[in-house]
Amino acid sequence: MSRKSSRPRLKLDEKELHMLEKLSSSRTTETREVERAKILLHFSQNMDISKIEEKVHVSRPTIYKCIDKALSMGVEAGLKDKYHSPKEPVITEEAKAWVINIACNKPTTYGYAAEMWSRQSLANHTRKFAPIEGHACLAKAVKATIQRILSEHPIRPHKIAYYLERRDPDFEKKMQTILMVYKEVNLTTDKMKNGETPDIITVSIDEKPGVQAIRNIAPDILPNPEKNSRIMRDYEYKRMGTVSILASLDLNTGHVIGQVHDRHRSSEFISLLDEVDAFYPKGHTIRIILDNHSAHISKETMAYLATKPNRFVYVHTPKHGSWLNMIEMLFGKMARTFLKHIRVYDKAELKRRIILWFKEINDVPVVFRWKKFDINLEY
Repeated sequence: MSRKSSRPRLKLDEKELHMLEKLSSSRTTETREVERAKILLHFSQNMDISKIEEKVHVSRPTIYKCIDKALSMGVEAGLKDKYHSPKEPVITEEAKAWVINIACNKPTTYGYAAEMWSRQSLANHTRKFAPIEGHACLAKAVKATIQRILSEHPIRPHKIAYYLERRDPDFEKKMQTILMVYKEVNLTTDKMKNGETPDIITVSIDEKPGVQAIRNIAPDILPNPEKNSRIMRDYEYKRMGTVSILASLDLNTGHVIGQVHDRHRSSEFISLLDEVDAFYPKGHTIRIILDNHSAHISKETMAYLATKPNRFVYVHTPKHGSWLNMIEMLFGKMARTFLKHIRVYDKAELKRRIILWFKEINDVPVVFRWKKFDINLEY
C-alpha cells in the first residue's frame, strides 16, 4: 500500500480549478505546462503521488518540485519554471569560429580520405584537435554541439548543391542569338498556319549517348485483378551494351528525324545530316541549332558541308549552355516516358523500338515553343 504524502492538500478556488482543467486538456500549450496542470489537479483531488506518476508519466522529483512551488507561491508559480540567471556561454566565439573555419575546408585538407564532412566526423576532429589549438571548451564536443555551431551561420558541409560555371566569355551574346532564333521560329510557325512556307527551316540537333540496353533475367509478371495491380519485375537484370541516339527536331512542325547507332562519331553525325538534307525540299536553307561537340565541327563534317553549299547554317549554343537547345525537351520527354523502364532482349531490339517511338511521335507531332525570353543569368 502506497504511503500518503505528508504535504498539505492544495486548495483551489473555482477560477484556479477551471484554469487547470482547461490547461490539462489543451493541445496547443507547452507539454511541460500541461503536465504540471495535471499534477496539480490530481494532487488537489488527494491522489497518491504514485498514481500521479503513473497517470502523468513524469518522475517523482518533478512531481514534488511542481507541488512544492504551488504550495509555497501559488498555482501560477507551480506551472512555470523558476527564474534563473543565464550562465555565461561555455563555448567561446573564437572556438566557434575555429569550427566554422574547419567546416569551410574539405576533410582532405586535414589528411582524411572523405570528400565531405559529416557532423560526426567534424565532432571527432574537433575533440581531437581543439584543445591543442587552445579551445579547451570543445574538448567534449559532440555531434549536437557541432550542429548548433553550424546552424548559427548557417553552414552545412555535409550537403552539396550543383552550379553551372560560365566558361564561355560570349555566353550572353550567344544566348541572345539563340533566343532571337526562337522568336523568329514562333512567328514563322504562326504564319505557317495560314499556309505560308518558310524559306529558312530551323531544326534542333543533338545526341543522347549511353542509352542502355537492359534485359530481364526473369520474365515480367503482368497485372492480374486477382493477384497484383502492377507489373512485377525481378530486380536482377543483364546489361547488353549501349547505343547513341541522334535526332533532329523541326521547330516549326515538330517532325523528328532520328537515328540510332552504336557510337556517335563524325560519320554518324554526317549520316543524320544526309537524311535531314534528303527530307527537306532543295533550295531551302536549313538552320541547325546544335552544341559544340567535336563531331559537329570535325574535318570529316566540314568536308561534307562543303559539298552542300548554302544548304546548312550552324547556330551554336554557348559552352555549358546545351539546355538552350530545344531538342533537350524531346529527349527529356523520351527519358521520362519511353526509356524509363524499358527492357529489351538485345541492342537490335532497342534500336528498333527507338525508331518506332520516333515514328509514333511523327504520327502526332508536338511543336515545342520557347516561351521564356527574359532569362536571368546572375549566378
